[in-house]
Amino acid sequence: MGARYNGRVYECVLVDLNTQRDLCAADGACPVTNHLELILALRRVIAWTKRNYAPIISSIESHRRWELSDFTSPGVCCVDGTEGQRKIDFTILPQCARIEADNTLAVPLDLFGRYQQVIFRKRSDDLLENPKADRFLTQLPVREFIVFGNGLEGAVKSLVLSLLAREKRATVLCDACGYWNKATAELALRQIAAKGAGIMTVDELLARKLDRLHRYPIAMMRVDSRGGKQRRPGRVRGNGTGRGRRDLGDVPRR
Repeated sequence: MGARYNGRVYECVLVDLNTQRDLCAADGACPVTNHLELILALRRVIAWTKRNYAPIISSIESHRRWELSDFTSPGVCCVDGTEGQRKIDFTILPQCARIEADNTLAVPLDLFGRYQQVIFRKRSDDLLENPKADRFLTQLPVREFIVFGNGLEGAVKSLVLSLLAREKRATVLCDACGYWNKATAELALRQIAAKGAGIMTVDELLARKLDRLHRYPIAMMRVDSRGGKQRRPGRVRGNGTGRGRRDLGDVPRR
């Protein structure tokens, strides 16, 4: 299961995949078919997360412009630096750390001791193809990962199968997942259930109550790509992730 952090094992950790404007908003570049129902479900899940002080891992779908042969073609979404790549405001918690991707394993493993939310970039369907995310999730002492977000046919299915392959317990919030093709999404759900994943509804999640033994300090910073020290920039400005949050500038290298 990995090393315990001061003897603590997390009862559950939520995994929020790609809840971004391009995928969740009606005017996004490639919205999921059930985006209206999804937004309502996401609000309930995030409210439960805040109320129970549950730790949450989030991913941001991230594509570089130069990787795309035709940036103007339909279906291209979540391009670095665009408005559509931004996470929906209410899915970002105040106590948040962003981990930048640089193909190394350098990431602090005790982040949930200081932050409630950890955000990773994701450049492929499987979040665990990011080496830092792979190390963090694999080493995290947790009894259950609860996965939701976009899309059920792709990113959700890939992550759940990867977690099961690493002998982790994974549960899907079936009605808090976006999809583009309902039949394909239902097939994906049956496939991951056959592999041993749990299936849960938002109502069932809301019926659970965590001990809430841990409280998080009010902070929002970006972690150095090498996993080094953090700093809090001195000025506050809007960055599209919520009013009043601090600018998450890169930590200067020494």
